[in-house]
Amino acid sequence: MNRLRTILTLVVVFLFQPEALDAQWQQTNGPYGGYVLSFAVSGTNLFTGTSGAGVFLSTNNGSSWTAVNTGLTDGSVTALGASGSNLFAGTDGSGVFLSTNGGTSWTAVITGLANTKILSLAVSGTSVFAGTDGGGVFRSTDSGTSWSEINTGMTNNVVFALVVSDTNIFAGTQGGGVFRSTDDGTSWDYAGLTSNYVRALAVSGTNLFAGTPGGAGIFLSTDNGANWAPVNSGLTNKNVFSLAVNGTNIFAGTNGGGAFLSTNDGTSWSAVNAGLTDNYVRALAVSGTNIFSGTVGGGVFLSTDNGTNWSAANTGLTNTDVYAQVVSGTNHFAGTDGGVVLSTDDGANWTSSNTGLTNYSVRALAFSGTNLFTGTDGGGAFLSTSNGASWSAVNNDLTTPYVYALAVSGANLFAGTNVGVFLSTDNGTSWTAAYESTDLPTSDETSNYGSSSDKWGRSSWNISELGSTNFRLRVMIDPGGSDTTTAYLDYLAVKVYYTY
Repeated sequence: MNRLRTILTLVVVFLFQPEALDAQWQQTNGPYGGYVLSFAVSGTNLFTGTSGAGVFLSTNNGSSWTAVNTGLTDGSVTALGASGSNLFAGTDGSGVFLSTNGGTSWTAVITGLANTKILSLAVSGTSVFAGTDGGGVFRSTDSGTSWSEINTGMTNNVVFALVVSDTNIFAGTQGGGVFRSTDDGTSWDYAGLTSNYVRALAVSGTNLFAGTPGGAGIFLSTDNGANWAPVNSGLTNKNVFSLAVNGTNIFAGTNGGGAFLSTNDGTSWSAVNAGLTDNYVRALAVSGTNIFSGTVGGGVFLSTDNGTNWSAANTGLTNTDVYAQVVSGTNHFAGTDGGVVLSTDDGANWTSSNTGLTNYSVRALAFSGTNLFTGTDGGGAFLSTSNGASWSAVNNDLTTPYVYALAVSGANLFAGTNVGVFLSTDNGTSWTAAYESTDLPTSDETSNYGSSSDKWGRSSWNISELGSTNFRLRVMIDPGGSDTTTAYLDYLAVKVYYTY
């Protein structure tokens, strides 16, 4: 316990050095890449929405990007949709924005939009549809000037995907499967995939594809959602987050498995990842013969040969999600969702330093002598003895892969994790628990909700400790409001209450 207090004290001292209070800031040239959430194509213009950095525009097939955010007050752009000269941007909390001049400027269009957490957008003729996180679907028939809720018949109001097929509109929901409207959203009927979390939808001729992220993979319907069949042969990663159609080719983006291609309507799939150095593909787009892949931390990748080869297309696409930094001499390292990047010229230029790094979600960096350590969100700890040129995992006896903080005191290396603090005295070769969060009370408060009870305390519990398999886990995110949803931990369904 004393060791933990020492670490926390050191952190506070460094954070509050008075010399830093009057410092002036200047944005560096990068790092590049980032968390890409959405795409839209309008003529020869390609737009991408990012997490935290807003909208970027490329007029040369991704060779270079320019930020186009004037008037856009929310930088987390979860969805994009184009209708003629109108470009719509859905954001994570501020509703929908409209640009009528190719992204040069934006105006909020939220009148009647009772839920401003936008997850998806779709355009059908003169109607624009917005899928929200808890508010269902909203429709605008006047270019976003006003919106109306259209949820008649829809029993699940978390809408992650929207797609238009002729006169049919399909909505993919979180845990409620797919819903269909044949009257421009005025009413909806259930279209199958009960209890499935549908993250992506795509139409190819008379075929409707649904991608699910929970391990069920891809489903195909040939009769407008009346019936569905799994089509996963060759799909080695079934956590599907995005789908795109290019002629007779169907592309699937997965969470950790990269991109897959089917040339036979989903009958079989093959991985197409050559050059795709970030395998977390959250968005896909097609522009002519070009295929674009948007990743969690590596930014945008381009393929001009149907996914056979990919190359990074990130010039000008800045990554604002920097979680850790450390400086040694003239070397400046930054940890991002795209791995570790290095600058040797005070941030003017950056290069990736990820060889051997099997997890790119970097949350911590620390030097111990000439050894550089990094902590990742899911891959544990890594060590570089070559100034970031190469990495090797150092996770022996580290019982969790979630390392969010690192600190060095003499020969001691401390790792802060989701289950407490670990100590290594041999440069990561082995670890011992220095302070485990299981020492915290496992039930410091119990509140009854119906026939179940909430367990409080930051820890992990065995089923025997909970007393019954009928329990609820409360997760506090932000004050104000409340809602419920269902989460799945392996094969255990848990009711999660959250506030937002």
